[in-house]
Amino acid sequence: MRLGLAEAVGRSILIAQRGQEVVSLAGASLPNDPLAILLDPSLRRAAEAAIAKAGAIDPAALRFLPPMATIGKIICVGLNYADHAAESPYDKPKFPVFFLRTQEGVIGHGASIVRPQVSEQLDFEGEMVAVIGKGGRRIPMERAFDHVVAYSVFNDGSIRDWQFKGPQWTLGKNFDDTGPFGPFLVSADEVPDGGLGLRITTRLNGKVVQDANTNDLLFQVPELIARVSEAMTLKPGDILVTGTPAGVGFARKPPLFMKHGDVCEIEVEGIGLLRNPIIDEPAA
Repeated sequence: MRLGLAEAVGRSILIAQRGQEVVSLAGASLPNDPLAILLDPSLRRAAEAAIAKAGAIDPAALRFLPPMATIGKIICVGLNYADHAAESPYDKPKFPVFFLRTQEGVIGHGASIVRPQVSEQLDFEGEMVAVIGKGGRRIPMERAFDHVVAYSVFNDGSIRDWQFKGPQWTLGKNFDDTGPFGPFLVSADEVPDGGLGLRITTRLNGKVVQDANTNDLLFQVPELIARVSEAMTLKPGDILVTGTPAGVGFARKPPLFMKHGDVCEIEVEGIGLLRNPIIDEPAA
């Protein structure tokens, strides 16, 4: 099942992907909450029936929103592909490198990524997302998949000069309107365990700039869940943004950063295509 949210005619509606079509579930007796539906067997059955008979709508008529009514902790993982670690100024990690993003930076499919006035170093990072559906603390790796309800796609847009101003990455990873997420939540039963074996690709203006496979993750989803839950309680609605492969703009010679008028696409095989234009932040 593939569920999302969008704005149409000034109101938020529940949408779904049915094959190659997008359908509206606005008339169904369902909450505008994809996660809640995926977590409730009766709501899932109702959604399946509604999707089967819903009318297709033109995606161009929608303003896609992030595919969760409420996003919990946004737990990101750095340097989680060996080739990306090798192109970075850091050593290959022996333990997952976690950092957090805030909700203010998150935007939906099709929304504009904003290059801030203070920097020209807006970089792309294509990533797969694992969505937590069952909370817990000290979750063992062998039970980690019980806690994943869905997968999605994320572009961890990064302001590199701000990211590297110090040893902590927080500011460079949290500029407003730099974190596209979506278009849909894809239920875990439609994705290989841990999202493994999937091609992950980033294209900038149609040119492939990142091309890898999720098999190359240094720390796979079960270990990420086990390690982070040793420190903090995971709750339904938390998301794990699992890391990006090699090819990012700052590591290229010359560097390649996103600019006004560009279009960035992140595609994770079997999960979805996340597409966003880039604009400059308007002058104050």
